Amino acid sequence: MDIFFAVIDTINSVMLSVPVLVALLATGVLFTLWSGFGQYRSLTHGVRLIRGKVPGISGHGPGALTHFQALSAALSGTVGLGNIAGVAIAIEFGGPGAVFWMWMVGLAGMALKSTEVTLAMLHRDTSDAENPHGGTMYVCRKAFGKIGGVAGTLFTLSVILFAVTGGNMFQAWSVADTTHNYFGVPQWITGLVMAAFVGSVILGGIQRIGSVVGKLVPFMCGIYVLAGLYVLALNTEHIPDLFKLIFVCAFSPAEAGGAFTGATLGMAFIFGMKRALFSSESGLGTAPIAHSAVKTPEPVTEGVVAGLEPFIDTLVVCTITALVILVSGVWQRTPAAAWYAQPATVEISPGRWAPNAELLPEERPDWKPGDQIFVVVETAPRQRERIYGTLTDSAEGLRIQWQPIAAGTAPKLAEHGIFSNYRGATLAARAFDSAEAGLGKWMVTLTVWLFALSTMITYGYYAEQGLFYLGAERWVGAYRWGWCALIALTCTGFINTAEQVDSLSTVALGFMLAVNLPVMWLLGPKAMRAWHDYFRRIKSGEIGKA
Repeated sequence: MDIFFAVIDTINSVMLSVPVLVALLATGVLFTLWSGFGQYRSLTHGVRLIRGKVPGISGHGPGALTHFQALSAALSGTVGLGNIAGVAIAIEFGGPGAVFWMWMVGLAGMALKSTEVTLAMLHRDTSDAENPHGGTMYVCRKAFGKIGGVAGTLFTLSVILFAVTGGNMFQAWSVADTTHNYFGVPQWITGLVMAAFVGSVILGGIQRIGSVVGKLVPFMCGIYVLAGLYVLALNTEHIPDLFKLIFVCAFSPAEAGGAFTGATLGMAFIFGMKRALFSSESGLGTAPIAHSAVKTPEPVTEGVVAGLEPFIDTLVVCTITALVILVSGVWQRTPAAAWYAQPATVEISPGRWAPNAELLPEERPDWKPGDQIFVVVETAPRQRERIYGTLTDSAEGLRIQWQPIAAGTAPKLAEHGIFSNYRGATLAARAFDSAEAGLGKWMVTLTVWLFALSTMITYGYYAEQGLFYLGAERWVGAYRWGWCALIALTCTGFINTAEQVDSLSTVALGFMLAVNLPVMWLLGPKAMRAWHDYFRRIKSGEIGKA
């Protein structure tokens, strides 16, 4: 099994490498220019469509969902744990400058999303007008014949794999683990509650899904944004300096300090780019599946609305997380415990070093076995790294089991103490706690529940549409029950770590991108012709006038 996952990790390192991500970003810039800065259309005309204020379009044509419900359904799949944990990781290792590049890529992602959804709408299957089917797989089959059918099948299998691993198992495991850690609730009880709720929604089909997420998404985004604004309101005097820091660090190295080990311009760009692209799923081809269920006579309209998805996901929700973390200072926190005598680092094996200290100082936080800590060392002039350790129990008390790092010479401790390792969502929780004790604990738990439930509902629908494409619609009923059972099963304890689940879901993302990106390149001219023709007719008054 170790060999299998080593191969999977190697595939991931190639299919989601920096050149591939840069190509995706460049594609977004291309369609930004080609569409005449379509982001403006999404923020203006798209809002009118959501409000049902475009005569002759709103409420007309084949489909099952309103523009607002379709956008909510797609957002429920993208606004998730990555908006909390992913942003925290981007800042922790990319620094404040990562936020600027996250914004830039979010804007480019709006053009990517509009283009891929427009293509899906142009090629969707409306033979059943009340329950249309669409997505990248239908684009492939209708536009490229037999070869497209093979590509569509590969994309569909990747969607189903990602739905099962990333959209179901990872979400359920994260919620059960968080709830158990904070409140001691047995994981199997959490699993049963989630399975019952998700089942009550997806067993009702796309109409019930659209109705539920149309209420759930605004609520969960609203409560999270309001909590973030509350924290920022308590720190208004620091906001101008915060934005200055973001812009300065976007174009120059971020200085190390405390728990932060520093970041180069390249690190800020890469971490910001990855967070924005993966959070909004722009260019991956998943969201068009939900958008294709919209009720409209004009395919381009949903492409316009879809551009709002990265705006809300990245430029609003991710930004709130980023600003709260930065203004709290938790990203460059001071050590949680100080050494009585500064330990040296010793060579554990050839070229691998760790601190010469296993016992913790007596004055320390309420750490327990299994907790992760780290120290910050200098491996070269102006170059810092972390050496992580895991706490274990022993007769003498808690001991540190270090994870040695590679270095040519003995690293020197750069900060005189031990840091608590706040991973992902925990870092965000600590940032909220800095404003109000206990706020992070309740906010993170609540948002993890809401974000995960909405993601499991939407990805359950995505996988279901994959079955329709593969001609297995007769199994949809059994599949829905199986989807709910998997949520409960995941929480029975057979998953001890999310790393392997994450590896499988990541390789699925790579294959989806490998299919969808060339499709956008090849069919981009068709999407742009339809885009410009729609707005020409809007301008001339042929459509959209009362």
